[in-house]
Amino acid sequence: MSTHVIVGAGPVGVATARLLADQGCRVRLVSRRGRGPEHPAVERIAADATDADRLTALAQGAVALYNCANPAYHRWPTDWPPIAAALLAAAERTGAVLVTAGNLYGYGPVTAPMTERTPLRPNSVKGAVRVRMWTEALAADQAGRVRVTEVRGSDYLGAGAHSAATTLVLPRAATGRRIVVPADPDAPHSWTYVGDMARTLVTVATDERAWGRAWHAPSPPPLSVRGLAVRVATLAGARPPRITRLPAPVLTLGGLASREAREIREIAYQFYRPFVLDSTAVTETFGLTCTPLDDVLAESLAAPTAAGPPTPVR
Repeated sequence: MSTHVIVGAGPVGVATARLLADQGCRVRLVSRRGRGPEHPAVERIAADATDADRLTALAQGAVALYNCANPAYHRWPTDWPPIAAALLAAAERTGAVLVTAGNLYGYGPVTAPMTERTPLRPNSVKGAVRVRMWTEALAADQAGRVRVTEVRGSDYLGAGAHSAATTLVLPRAATGRRIVVPADPDAPHSWTYVGDMARTLVTVATDERAWGRAWHAPSPPPLSVRGLAVRVATLAGARPPRITRLPAPVLTLGGLASREAREIREIAYQFYRPFVLDSTAVTETFGLTCTPLDDVLAESLAAPTAAGPPTPVR
């Protein structure tokens, strides 16, 4: 029975823990308060993710160490560096493969579908933080000190996911209410199911072909906010959605009074132009495909969303 250590008990961390436990693995799920699913194979542990010594002790004998943490949105610049450093140190000391649940912020604005070869050119503070984390981990891998890989996904759908879609679009589309979004409702956009993110993390953790590079989680063909809303309304038997576009300047003004709006506005470019993820590589290499979108939407509607500001990955 192999042991896996997961840091972070958000939707991706929990989905990964359940998947591994159901496969017969022993799981240590680490979070600030020791939360997580009740499962005989999942040990829920309260620990500080910045404590490299504690993480090292927990990762002794582990096959992989998964970074599924997600600090408060406004604290990324201060909280992510010590967490990333502690995880990297623990992986180096124990020999566990470091597997990070990443996102697409590092690519910045794009004019074509994003592949793993798309240059990392962040135009936001959050994107720069994620690029720094990956660059430092990759350098350690290339120096032979550790084995690392990263899985990047787009805005999440699925049980517990708290994204722009699950908070602003799905509940209102399912009940026929008007939808107001800080987005171009017709711009193509990629969405990632937390379950597919978990399957990819588990796959790359134990396949040496995956190490030393990043991968995109399998995601369905891009669908605009309007298309997503129509799909949800149809599934729920609701009337066609009415969507109002919130202009970008309004979001900027909202940031003067709302911390949540202030944090979101620096990545608003993702929703006012096409933002498409290409996951061909993970399908061709590992045979991973995405879960049917209607199944994902049904799960999303049936489950409560997580607390906190909308975020993609974590």
